[in-house]
Amino acid sequence: IFRETLSKRGVRVITGLGKYFRQMDKNRNGFVSRAALKEALKVFHLEMPEGDFESLWLILDDSKNDKVDYGEFTHAIFGEMNEYRKTFVRKAYMKLDFNKTGSVPMVDVRKCYCAK
Repeated sequence: IFRETLSKRGVRVITGLGKYFRQMDKNRNGFVSRAALKEALKVFHLEMPEGDFESLWLILDDSKNDKVDYGEFTHAIFGEMNEYRKTFVRKAYMKLDFNKTGSVPMVDVRKCYCAK
């Protein structure tokens, strides 16, 4: 049900959640706490009954360390990329990795992309 609600709300809410999680993650470890997740859902008007939230938390906190990897959370919502998107991402990566090193330093990204 939660995934259906998010998919109806659109990509902006999902990407907004990702951005919000990154802003909340002050120590940059990729995790959010139970309270932080609950607050994020509230900010994005995705509140749910406490029992549903607890069920969601049990699913997301599979390692039982009382924190959730927000990358895995957004991946679970988005699901796998379809083949068209994967092909598009591969083409973009190949353009960025013009030295064929297998990694793309920020210097190379800046040469090819302007966020203005």
